[in-house]
Amino acid sequence: MDLGLRNKVALVAGGSSGIGLATALELAAEGAHVALGARDPGRLAAAEVAVKNVARGRVHATSVDITDGAAVRRWIDEVVAAFGALHIVVVSGGTPPTGNAATFEVADYRAAVDGVLLPAVEVALTALPHLRNAGWGRLLFVASETASVPISGLAMSGVTRAAVVRFAQSLAAAVGRDGVTVNVLAPSATRTPLLERVAGQQATDDDREARLAAMGTHTAVGRIARPDEMAAVAAFLVSERASYLTGTVQLVDGGASVLGPTSSHLPWEAEVSGTAKREGSTTC
Repeated sequence: MDLGLRNKVALVAGGSSGIGLATALELAAEGAHVALGARDPGRLAAAEVAVKNVARGRVHATSVDITDGAAVRRWIDEVVAAFGALHIVVVSGGTPPTGNAATFEVADYRAAVDGVLLPAVEVALTALPHLRNAGWGRLLFVASETASVPISGLAMSGVTRAAVVRFAQSLAAAVGRDGVTVNVLAPSATRTPLLERVAGQQATDDDREARLAAMGTHTAVGRIARPDEMAAVAAFLVSERASYLTGTVQLVDGGASVLGPTSSHLPWEAEVSGTAKREGSTTC
């Protein structure tokens, strides 16, 4: 299937690892020009090499912290200047701490909004004039399954992802007649470097694989997702083929939501009545 992405200019925030990197690889292989942005220069350099290895177009990488609004504006201006246009924006990244709603203080919620919601809004609103100018645009927010289903031990993720959804849906209504679509990808547990670290923290090296396998037992397919599986959905959502799809939340969970409540083997379930873990402790 031709996704109609050849020579489109795609900007991927959080593109140095996990689902963000997998999406960048998918878009580059489809012929899009890809601009990667992420904070860690080392991981970004490795990601740039990986994307260039499959690219049919140009690849541009910039070390940028999307919680810094001025840096976001500079980055997007630089990408548009380098490529002459902007058509696709994928916002991935931002992981709030895990725990139930009573675990946190107001300051924790404020920090999560600043770290997850507002950067996504900043990138979207900064890029929007360029998408409108192009007359063809795709905005995709990579969130979490908590954007679609409640998980008690992921309260902070649910609060911030739900806010991203409502922002995206309102934006979709505002820009649809400008040729711009806006959607949210809601992935469940995916085998990213971050999730592998979580599994490593909760198990010895000898049974890390068993821990990862256990995380996938509460799905219809019996395993957690691969990043490339999420990236395949992301690439479709930002493609020409998805031109009539906007304002949606695409839950991709391997059928977990049809099996009923989550089970105690999931790493965050043990924290429902315990102490929250801080930044970087989970994938949601």
